Amino acid sequence: LTAGALDITGACTFYGFRGVSPVRILQSVASGLLGAAAFTGGAPTAALGLFLHFFIALVAAAVYYIGSRRLTFLVRHPLLSGASYGVAVYLFMTHVVLPLSAVAKRPFDLVSALIMVGIHIVCVGLPIALVIRRYSEQPGR
Repeated sequence: LTAGALDITGACTFYGFRGVSPVRILQSVASGLLGAAAFTGGAPTAALGLFLHFFIALVAAAVYYIGSRRLTFLVRHPLLSGASYGVAVYLFMTHVVLPLSAVAKRPFDLVSALIMVGIHIVCVGLPIALVIRRYSEQPGR
């Protein structure tokens, strides 16, 4: 929940400076399932986008948690592991999830990509790693 809240806040802040409303951002998440129709669905498609966003964040946290049960490095070194995981989540979303979704393809923008990587490090990877470390019952921690 922490990573989901921070990530959507980061996205709304970044795209808000570019004139994009939070509703439009959430509809863009829903467009992964609905395609362009998501942008004409109003609040219901924005709500779907919010649900999908938090579902994706939950899956990302679950993957890290499951990995941390065997790879104790993930718990012992949360800053390095979390930052790396943020980059990995960004790459997975960009190169696997988005191409398989109904989201309209956009041209690559290096500056935006670097900012989004930073958001994924600070708002996704690090919070997941730090929360899992905080609540881990792993011996030797």
